[in-house]
Amino acid sequence: QVQLVASGGGSGQSGGSLRLSCAVSGYIRRSYCMGWFRQAPGKEREGVAAIDSDGTTWPADFGKGGFTISQDNAKNNSYLQMNSLKPEDTAMYYCAGRQPGYCTSLYPADFDYWGQGTQVTVSS
Repeated sequence: QVQLVASGGGSGQSGGSLRLSCAVSGYIRRSYCMGWFRQAPGKEREGVAAIDSDGTTWPADFGKGGFTISQDNAKNNSYLQMNSLKPEDTAMYYCAGRQPGYCTSLYPADFDYWGQGTQVTVSS
């Protein structure tokens, strides 16, 4: 069994920054994919970015718009650094995982394990 706990959400001003963390525990395989998703009220859950056990990010050109994804393999944590926040970034943010295997998509249905979500609210 794998458990994920997301944290780091909060309220901020437009142009500000937040760093989300996802702590993972349980049985972790050699190859895995960790993803971040968000869901705004009235909208479908959408993928933000993912990173696999080799450190490869998905999509490959992720990093535009001030968001970066990283991980700490030793602590089994992943991070979503969000800079230059905009009001449209307001959503519940979720971390998710799938294993074994590497990142090949950001479809929520492709991920097996989900954290509880952490709210991000950005005001103008």
